[in-house]
Amino acid sequence: MKAMILAAGKGTRVRPITNEMPKPMIPILRKPVMESIVELLRTHGVQDIVVNTSHLAPVIENYFRDGHQLGVHLAYSYEGYMTEEGLEGKALGSAGGMKRIQAFSGFFDETFIVLCGDAWIDLDLSEALRQHRERGGVATIILQEVPQAEVHKYGVVKLDDRQRIVQFQEKPQPEEAVSNLINTGIYLFEPEIFDYIPAGVEYDIGSQLFPALVAAGEEFFGIKMDFQWVDIGSVPDVWAATRQALQGEIHGFQMPGKEVRPGVWTGINVSVNWERVKITPPVYIGSSTKIEAGSKITGPCMIGANCLVESGAEIRECLISDYTRIGGMAALDHKLIFGGDCISPDGDVLNVSDAQIRWLVDDRRRVLNPSDIHDMMLFSNMHSFYSELLPETETA
Repeated sequence: MKAMILAAGKGTRVRPITNEMPKPMIPILRKPVMESIVELLRTHGVQDIVVNTSHLAPVIENYFRDGHQLGVHLAYSYEGYMTEEGLEGKALGSAGGMKRIQAFSGFFDETFIVLCGDAWIDLDLSEALRQHRERGGVATIILQEVPQAEVHKYGVVKLDDRQRIVQFQEKPQPEEAVSNLINTGIYLFEPEIFDYIPAGVEYDIGSQLFPALVAAGEEFFGIKMDFQWVDIGSVPDVWAATRQALQGEIHGFQMPGKEVRPGVWTGINVSVNWERVKITPPVYIGSSTKIEAGSKITGPCMIGANCLVESGAEIRECLISDYTRIGGMAALDHKLIFGGDCISPDGDVLNVSDAQIRWLVDDRRRVLNPSDIHDMMLFSNMHSFYSELLPETETA
């Protein structure tokens, strides 16, 4: 059995996270979401997997290599070219990427699976494959129902009594949607599908290939299946997935590290003064992270590896990436810290450097410069002054 993982997109709806990390590499509690897809494929007997890459391709290829550590065979189809400045990605679209692989080697010589690389799923792929073969179509989409208000984020389908897809809409407005059955980005194809994909051009599965199948009256089916699908299509999705994992709401998800207190997990080489740090679970603390006495962490919260949370800092329902220093006067509430950006769950971004708040949130490996220390001392003095002036008022 063979499969393809779609991993060439730029992830524009997940910026600024995807400025330095391709969307399939976004972790759910330390594990890149694409890794869970590879593991699912292996569980259902899929050994040979091709991944199309483009945006930040080396990040994916250097992490997964040839797949032997995960018990599969991985190969890559890079979409782009080399310039004097380096690699320049030029994605061919999801269907165009499939066609390129097929034109290169005829890799897809039997029924095959195609999945988007940006969702955690626990789908019974073996059952999906059985139903696809039973119906006998050239293509099958795995479907799920969503609230009508959310259909604008997805491809929407209409089925007839035989479960054939008779209409396909790409991201319609709720009032225009023909149903609330949406495309999950999980497909089963026969090799004949390539008759409908032009060569050498950018071509998309959802907006071009599927409407072409409908127009041709092709045997094209949709299967609604009961499974958990945790999409990582936007910044709010990243936070929602992290919360779900911490709260035990993702079926079969294995928490990393060791549970050292009820609802508190850590990696190794962690320095925490448990008697003098207030932690409200669920919380995950990464390896080689130090939580100083006098700090406060309220879950659900994930703190990455090699971080430093200084005394006096308060962190509430946050996702903190690796090598982050949280200053002692910081009070973070519902924030995602990725690199030099402080992001709210709805996607609003504050660049730490531009906002001149490096003394509050920064890369742990960077040494504070004199201006940062001046700002920190000034804020500290103001904080002390107002605390004495208004003792009954909570200060930030």
